[in-house]
Amino acid sequence: MKPKVHEYKSSLIITASKTKIHDHISSSIITASKTKIVLTVIFFTTVLVQNSFAQDSKDQSQLSQLLTSYYNVKDALVAGDANSASTSAEQFVKTANGIDYKVISEGNINALIKDAGEISENKDIKHQREHFASLSSNMVALVKVQKLSTQPIYVDYCPMKKAYWLSGESAIKNPYFGSTMLTCGKVTETLK
Repeated sequence: MKPKVHEYKSSLIITASKTKIHDHISSSIITASKTKIVLTVIFFTTVLVQNSFAQDSKDQSQLSQLLTSYYNVKDALVAGDANSASTSAEQFVKTANGIDYKVISEGNINALIKDAGEISENKDIKHQREHFASLSSNMVALVKVQKLSTQPIYVDYCPMKKAYWLSGESAIKNPYFGSTMLTCGKVTETLK
């Protein structure tokens, strides 16, 4: 028996409707999949950015600690306290060892550690001051390329020693001669 024209048209309409529904469902699934992909990409991007900010914050904290340790060595030398200079230099070495080579190159970290290590291993104030000149020279170079603090950093110079040092204050307190020539020197640069 042949299908009637009416039945044939109904069959076509039903098939066309099923195709439209199927196309609509497929389109909805594709749209939903695209939305999931976009949301996944946004999520991972957010996580990476947050991790990057967290790493930047950790790096900045370590750099700030490095500068604080340096200031502590300087202050101990100003006071003529070889034991405190040694202890502060030891803390400087520990902090420097924790800094990622992506933040400060391995060669620069090793130079800082070598100078600070000489200060920490020796209790002779004159010897410590000799190595502090080299440590300071390396720190001055570092602060000119790397932000270590949100506060101003003063680059000071002693014409008698022909050496620089860093300070967190503009008042001159000479670490190379301590109380014998406490105010010998001048601020040569202020880094902000």
